Amino acid sequence: MGQRCQPRVARLGLRRPGPLLGLPEYEAQDQSIIVVAVRHWLDTHDWWLLILDNADDVSLVRDFLPRAGKGHILLTTRASAQGTMTQSIGVEPMEETEGALFLLRRARVLALHAALDQATPADHATAKAIVQTLGGLPLALDQAGAYIEETGCGLSGYLERYHTQRTTLLRRRGRLVTDHPEPVATTWSLSFQRVEQTSPAAADLMRLCAFLHPDAIPEELITEGAPDLGPALQPLAGNLIALDEAMEALRAYSLVRRNPDTNTLTIHRLVQAVLRDAMNTEQQRQWAERTVRIIEHIFPNPKEMTNWKLCERYILHAQVCATWIVQWGLTLIEAPHLLNEAAIFLEDHAQYQEAEPLYYRALDIREQVLGPNHPELANSLNNLGQFYNEQARYTEAEPHLQRALKLLEQGLEPNHPHIAYPLNNLGILYFGQGRYAEAEQFFQRALNVREQVWGPNHPELANSLNNLGQLYKTQGKYAEAEPFLQRALSIYEQGLGSNHPETASGLNNLAGLYQEQGKYAETEPLYQRALDIRERVLGPNHPETAQSLNNLATLYEKQGKYAEAELLYQRALNIYGESILDFNHPDVVVVRNNYTAFLQKLLR
Repeated sequence: MGQRCQPRVARLGLRRPGPLLGLPEYEAQDQSIIVVAVRHWLDTHDWWLLILDNADDVSLVRDFLPRAGKGHILLTTRASAQGTMTQSIGVEPMEETEGALFLLRRARVLALHAALDQATPADHATAKAIVQTLGGLPLALDQAGAYIEETGCGLSGYLERYHTQRTTLLRRRGRLVTDHPEPVATTWSLSFQRVEQTSPAAADLMRLCAFLHPDAIPEELITEGAPDLGPALQPLAGNLIALDEAMEALRAYSLVRRNPDTNTLTIHRLVQAVLRDAMNTEQQRQWAERTVRIIEHIFPNPKEMTNWKLCERYILHAQVCATWIVQWGLTLIEAPHLLNEAAIFLEDHAQYQEAEPLYYRALDIREQVLGPNHPELANSLNNLGQFYNEQARYTEAEPHLQRALKLLEQGLEPNHPHIAYPLNNLGILYFGQGRYAEAEQFFQRALNVREQVWGPNHPELANSLNNLGQLYKTQGKYAEAEPFLQRALSIYEQGLGSNHPETASGLNNLAGLYQEQGKYAETEPLYQRALDIRERVLGPNHPETAQSLNNLATLYEKQGKYAEAELLYQRALNIYGESILDFNHPDVVVVRNNYTAFLQKLLR
């Protein structure tokens, strides 16, 4: 086979291809003469590659393109839309391994063709951390590598400097770089300035995105007309064409990505950093407050299971808002409410480490604003007490619950429904500590309040009935326990539906009563239903799912179904191993002890 010659590459600079291609016209003063000459050469030759770099306005490129397709053309552009002129290949952020190798080579930590496994474990880990911090952006990684090479600060030194002097590093390109001399911060700042000149609404949309989580920003934050959007964004509320026009201005410079399937936007975390760094202190605080109000307005009630999908859509943004609330010391009325709602959702999904600081910050803000003796503090105190009860941290729970009860009893009527919450939670606390007489007293008081206020068929009443039934069962008072547990389950099924987690709890507790009495035929279908609900609604790795697996395993063990029991015990222990429940949490201890006793039985 014959060999082709090497292709001629023209990377324009309009005058520079003249000598490269042997064109006498390159000395002409009229630029149009040069363009015609170059285009004619391209029309009459083949096996060439023409590169047009930074062609952000694709419409301006048309005059430079040859009419005959005898070669290849490569355009680099930030514009997301190019019409029918081109076929696009997006440059995605680098994933961790690829980015780490690129950075290590660029910083001259590794030789140009060295493999990643030739790096030390420390350098490999730090390089991956830098890739994560910079969001895998190739230009930013190149910029970081240039800084490390030129200053000799090392990978860990760069990471440390970035966390304390990010703005300075993002504005420093490197003195030895010639192929792309502008730093990340300058590149995006210039793009943002052009957007601001074109569309003030698009510019404010970017500012809002800079204070949210970078991924999956819901468009309905704008379209549903949340308050406090500001004068530039407010006209976009309910006006999809206006939103599209703002998006067009942003996509012209690839500042955001839009997913029409999920109606969400994505912004690179470094774009967010550059935008925030360009604001003064007053502007940053204004946008932090505005974002908190917008997310608080849209975040749904997490106590309603039907809202959980929407809560999942907004929870990352609520958690980012929590950082602004702390950073700026925000005491807006919306702040503690958002923190509290987000914490409830996180707690319900066993994300206890994430929930706890939100509960505490909500309490701090309310105490600052309302004073230490205001009845509204009781809501935060009760939530914290319930949170600690959930994890069997009773010593931490008790003072919060006692203080909540005291505030409510001082500020409200004796039978106000709010009083039932700390009463019920104190009953749970004393029950967990084995203080059954005190537990019964508080459970009965909560039951009386709820029955008087809400009547005989309210789900809150079922909660008190369920707790009393569990207390009697634990004491061996089976005849007293059964009507309470049966009535609680009936109320849950009628009021919340057959697929609600509370219904699963009712099924589980009634099944436990029947198991205690050896009524295995009645026990198994109830445990199975509870497990099915928890796996579908809470997920296969939730602690309550583990509880159901353990309960069903104990039943199978008693029935001699050892193979089935062992699988369920192992699944339950695996779930607890993946959760953040304390190793000594009562639920974990129960499963661990049950499984140990089961294995010992098999070995006898």
